[in-house]
Amino acid sequence: MQRFATLLVALIIALGASTGASRAQQRPPNSVPLAFGMSADQASQSLGVPLNYVRGTPGNELFVALPNVRGSVLSRRSDGLYLQFGKGRLIAWKGDWGTLPQ
Repeated sequence: MQRFATLLVALIIALGASTGASRAQQRPPNSVPLAFGMSADQASQSLGVPLNYVRGTPGNELFVALPNVRGSVLSRRSDGLYLQFGKGRLIAWKGDWGTLPQ
């Protein structure tokens, strides 16, 4: 009986972890995918989170977007997505919200 209870608890934890991770990776509804040429406002709307200024001159800034995973205790998302803008348009990004860190 104790072995069954232990197995049941492990199964519940595993299901909760996978559900929390998938929620953290979902895009907001009715949003377009991130694409080169977007403005900072369009990129922020696409990601569903505000962009935080890191450095750069007006029009040539580097921003970071931090994933919003509050409320998901089992999710370990804390990495940022860095977005480089040139002439006011998205020219590069670094980071991946599609995978969990190991």
